[in-house]
Amino acid sequence: MNILLSELEKMAVALPADERARLAEVLLQSLQAAPIAEVEAAWNQEIAERLAAFERDEANALAAESVFAEARLLAK
Repeated sequence: MNILLSELEKMAVALPADERARLAEVLLQSLQAAPIAEVEAAWNQEIAERLAAFERDEANALAAESVFAEARLLAK
């Protein structure tokens, strides 16, 4: 463990409970933010690829009316 991290840990443990809780919350949110950004970037890439395929007329697109009609038949 590096010295800075060790010092940060000592300082964090010395904080009052409410401030430690807030620090924990901030740290947890920082860990969760990266995967969300990565997922959003992956979805944006997927959307761009699907749109490009649709515009090149390479997508297997179906009319919404056909999809809903088939869904109604299957639901019976």
